[in-house]
This record gives sequence, C-alpha cells and structure tokens, in this order.
Amino acid sequence: MEIKGLSAIVTGGASGLGEATARRLAKAGAKVTIFDMNADRGQMVAADIGGHFETVDVSTADNVSNALAASAAIHGEARILINCAGIAIGEKTVGRDNVPHDLDRFKKVIEVNLIGSFNVIRLATSRMAALEPLDTKERGVVVNTASVAAIEGQVGQVAYSASKGGIAGMTVPIARDLSGLGIRVCTIAPGLFLTPMMKGLPEEVQESLGASVPFPSRLGDPDEYAHLAQHICENAMLNGELIRLDGAIRMAPR
Repeated sequence: MEIKGLSAIVTGGASGLGEATARRLAKAGAKVTIFDMNADRGQMVAADIGGHFETVDVSTADNVSNALAASAAIHGEARILINCAGIAIGEKTVGRDNVPHDLDRFKKVIEVNLIGSFNVIRLATSRMAALEPLDTKERGVVVNTASVAAIEGQVGQVAYSASKGGIAGMTVPIARDLSGLGIRVCTIAPGLFLTPMMKGLPEEVQESLGASVPFPSRLGDPDEYAHLAQHICENAMLNGELIRLDGAIRMAPR
C-alpha cells in the first residue's frame, strides 16, 4: 500500500507510540486524524503535522462513529487505522490484607484497551469495506497494539495483560473475517519503550530497565514502533501477524 495521499486514523495519537506513528505517517504523506482524550496535546500534535484531531473515547460507539464521519469529511475515508489508545494499572489479583482486585478497575482496562480497540476496528473497517480497492486489491489495513505483557505479564499486570492478550488473540480471526474485503490486520507487541509513562520513572530505573533488554540494551524509541507500523501498511503480505518488537526480552515475574 502506498501511504502518500491516504487518510489515516491513529488512536492514542496525542503521545507516546501513537504520536510517533502519527508523525511518521504524516511525513510519508498520509492525511492523519488523531483520536485521543487529551484534547490540548492532541490538537497541538495535529497542528504540528498538518492533521486533524477528534476528542474520542474509543470504547463509546457513537463517539467513534461521529469522529470517523468527521474525519472522512475532512480527509476522505480512512484506509489506515493504527490502534494505540490504552491505559494501564498495577494491581494484584489478591493484594495486601487479602483484598481482592477491584472489579471495576479491571473492567475499565478491558473496556478501553480491548473493547475500545475492537470498537474502532469494527466501525472503521465497515467504512473501508465500502471503498473501491486500490491497485494492490487492498481496501485498507489495521495495526493494533498489544504488548509483551500479553504473553509474559508481570506481577500486578493481570488487567493489562488480559486486555493485551485479547488484542493478540483477536488478530487472526479479524484478519480472516476481513480477508474477503481486502483489509489486512496485524498486531505489534512492544517491549520496553520510552513512552511518557516510562519517562516519569527515575533515570536510574530507566537505565536498569533498558539494560535488561538483550539487544539492543536500551529502551525502545517510539519511532521504531512507528517504523514497523509504517512497514506493515506498505507490505501487502503482512497479514494476521503478531509481531514482537522487544529486543528479545522475556519479562521476568517482577
């Protein structure tokens, strides 16, 4: 798929992996719309890349539908969807004094990360399906964001790991569902990346985490995620894949 001139949606595009992807796609010539809850930051990034911003709760059907329509009115129907929106909490299944994991907090992570990703996929790809195919016979491409925590979740990551495991698990069936429509679906499972959450940790903690990566022994640059997302868009044979982007790390229990 030739990215130049195509309309692209990046959820969670106001910061971190999503921002890096929005910037890279815009540099490649895509017309980018950012979906995010952080309006101030999202509008700033969108203005910087010549894109468009919509305040979006990915888990809400009407909100996503309206935002897709607004984006289409400005940039045309999207053929590229990159799902980066997500949240994380730290809480054990049973915590101190035998207190069970808060169920509402667990549900919230599943709602945003897993249900939110699927909600945007189902609505965006239903619009892609109505488009004429490109010369490559593609109508569109979806790139989701899981995590190595989907496979090796650490202590206190049960909600996050469950949500990311769900994203990994739905990759192949969605790719198969959409194959007849010419829409590809892949998922990236990043390891330790220098996102805003990571930048909030003390410098020595960041260095220690980076040193735990076999090679390269450092934290990932968000643009390295964006580079892979761009390649997935451009390489028509990549479909139904879960791709670890982690420097060969295998997460320890803690």
